[in-house]
Amino acid sequence: MDDEKIIELFFRRLEQAIDETAKKYGRYLRTISYNILYNIEDSEECVNDTYMRVWNTIPPERPRIFPAYIGTIARNLSLDRYKARRADKRGGGELTLALDELLDCIPTGDFATELIDDMELSQVFDGFLSGLKKESRIIFMRRYWYLSPVKDIARDLGVGESKIKMSLSRTREKLKEYLEKEGIEL
Repeated sequence: MDDEKIIELFFRRLEQAIDETAKKYGRYLRTISYNILYNIEDSEECVNDTYMRVWNTIPPERPRIFPAYIGTIARNLSLDRYKARRADKRGGGELTLALDELLDCIPTGDFATELIDDMELSQVFDGFLSGLKKESRIIFMRRYWYLSPVKDIARDLGVGESKIKMSLSRTREKLKEYLEKEGIEL
């Protein structure tokens, strides 16, 4: 079933909308959640919470890009769960590793909070990403948006882990230069 028909089912308040969403995007949502949480049970719970959140937001929302809309919800719910779990006990995981890798090229402090609130940083990132070659953009997004482990990205792209690490390193350096050029203090 295409996305417009699924969205229409949500607008008609038919539970079939959730079934169709799960059928078409369940694996995608579980992957996003698992890459953040590394726990099957927590991931499944976040995916179910995603379906509930989508049910409660459509209508009135009518997402233009349905997979991005539900993926963002799943990602945010998973990050919230990760933060809550991490508050109880300190631990590792891909989120910590990915954020540590980006530490040198993202703004910090009150300035960053203001930028995020204003969505300015989002526009800057869009500009940066649009200037990357397709493969570099895929690798960057897989690592820092979907929080995929380097070995999974390498496997999926059929290349060595060292190539992925080098691409990420170069892209982070480009990001740092781009942000500085845009006047964003790091």
